[in-house]
Amino acid sequence: MQIAEMSFEDAMAELERVVAALEKGDVPLEQSIALYERGAALKAHCATKLKAAEEKVEMIRAQEGRATGTTPAEGL
Repeated sequence: MQIAEMSFEDAMAELERVVAALEKGDVPLEQSIALYERGAALKAHCATKLKAAEEKVEMIRAQEGRATGTTPAEGL
């Protein structure tokens, strides 16, 4: 499956498998490099999905009139 089509949960599960394979240490060098590249792409995909989810939550909170973000107001 293409990484761009993966859900957050599927990408995290595959990332965990990649990390486990690399930590095991019995993967040939070329395969290790390929796994590392896939792992980096999976991590980036997960970060993007997580950021999008956080932004949706902030939008919902803003619509409900709740404070959003963590940046203090000037002068406080």
